[in-house]
Amino acid sequence: MKQLLRYMLKYWYLYLLAGGSLILGVVMDVASPLITERIVDDVIIGGKRELMVWLLILLLGLGIGKGIFKYLEEFIGDVIGVSVGRDIRRDLFDHIEKMSVDFFDQFGVGELMSRIGRDVDRVWDAAGYLGLLCAEAVVHTVFVIVCMLRISPVLTLIPVCIMPAVAWIAVRLEKKLDQGYDELSEITAELNTVAEENLAGVRTVKAFSREEYEMEKFRRHNGQYYDRNMAIDKAMADHDPAISFLTKLLLVFSVTVGGILVVNDKISLGQLSAFMGYANNIVWPMEILGWVTNALAAGLASMKKINKIMSESSQLPAAQNPVKPEKIEGHVCFSHVDFQVQDKQILSDISFDLPAGKTLGVMGMTGSGKTTLVQLLQRLYDVTGGAVFIDGMDIREMDLHTLRGCQALVAQDVFLFSDTVRDNIAIGRRKEMEQLEIIPAGQMADADEFIQRLPQKYETVIGERGVGLSGGQKQRISMARAFVRKAPILILDDATSALDMETERQVQRNLKQMEGMTKIIIAHRISSVRNADEILVLQDGRIAERGTHESLLAQKGRYYETWMAQYGEIST
Repeated sequence: MKQLLRYMLKYWYLYLLAGGSLILGVVMDVASPLITERIVDDVIIGGKRELMVWLLILLLGLGIGKGIFKYLEEFIGDVIGVSVGRDIRRDLFDHIEKMSVDFFDQFGVGELMSRIGRDVDRVWDAAGYLGLLCAEAVVHTVFVIVCMLRISPVLTLIPVCIMPAVAWIAVRLEKKLDQGYDELSEITAELNTVAEENLAGVRTVKAFSREEYEMEKFRRHNGQYYDRNMAIDKAMADHDPAISFLTKLLLVFSVTVGGILVVNDKISLGQLSAFMGYANNIVWPMEILGWVTNALAAGLASMKKINKIMSESSQLPAAQNPVKPEKIEGHVCFSHVDFQVQDKQILSDISFDLPAGKTLGVMGMTGSGKTTLVQLLQRLYDVTGGAVFIDGMDIREMDLHTLRGCQALVAQDVFLFSDTVRDNIAIGRRKEMEQLEIIPAGQMADADEFIQRLPQKYETVIGERGVGLSGGQKQRISMARAFVRKAPILILDDATSALDMETERQVQRNLKQMEGMTKIIIAHRISSVRNADEILVLQDGRIAERGTHESLLAQKGRYYETWMAQYGEIST
């Protein structure tokens, strides 16, 4: 709640304007029965017909004024809601973007999308119009009761006695709804995750004929979503009739007791007419109490979920005085690096020294820790032992933006945005990069030829995740993206796995021409690393072998076995 108040207080002046409009609108609303009282007592019974026109004009003016102020209240409430929702959504997305990778290991995409989307919308409603509507109901009730007391304290006892019963029902309903919406939010996140995963992997689903399985899984989660919504609706249905009955009982008692008071000359007929107007006016706050409570409970439950995300902190502690070197040469050093996730040891005692401008090859079986080296160098995770240095600086002391800015990565899992080829290569730096920089990068990645055959060439919009492009074409665009950055450190993580042998050889020739750049090449093919200045062979998170291509062949170890498996027949 404190977090929500912090956002709301930013717009205190709008709340003041809305509150002023609310009070003026309520004043005009509660003044109308007073005009009705005068019409009945003075005009109809008293015979002062000359007052009729003026009273009707006044009644019309109050109606118009109420409409104007009601419009202002609702409009300002919507502006507040939109503004608060925008601020929360912006801060939530910014917070998520700044989180370390382990955060995304804990929270799924579907859950995060649910928080950014539906949950923020519910808070938006609670902070805006619905919140003001709740305030209006309270102010309206107070004003009406004061006016009722002026007419008859005895009659006023009727709504005063009935309203606590309505409030008690509303409190019971709020407790049930709070729990219900909390569970519904979790189920919605799970449903979103199932749908997002299925749609993202639709080609895999069809390739393995898993449509029925996926449909059944979605039906199961959709059924849970249905059951939870029905439970919430049932809670509403159990309480709404009681509230409706009590409000109707209020009118019946008011007419009955009021009629007796008129007969006994305790109040006038005009006063009874005014009181019935107030009785009708006090009904709507009670009738919407359940609906407003429902919506506010949903908003508060959603804010709890948002706060849970916002309370998460990055596992990468920021340096007190981060180092921002003006120039980075690209000297990389791993010193006795260990990395452990929970109880699982991923890397153990990894040490190597890669001078600026040199090339390091890394090989090993799947799961040996090759990609983890890259993640530690980019500081997606922090080492649990030892240290990683760039140009002699511990990367934990470096500015994170500077650290990652000095590296260009071609990941094994290529991700392309639904945007133009040009923007996918420029990766958000369209204004900074000229076409003269992008085309040479495409040529270096051996991608220019197929890009030129696309309908709009570099301005062609490719589909989501690069749909419509082959695996090799996506890898080459990813390489062009890395080359165009001209970073001092280039990392190729199994970057040529989807390329044919001829294209790979061309890319390797182009890489040789990129002098002065430190290169780390992770691969399964020996052809990708054989020209490296040093080659590491990892096994179970440790360096099993190291050396040049020739020295490793001479050792006749794992590297030699890989060489024989890939080229043995050709060699013989």
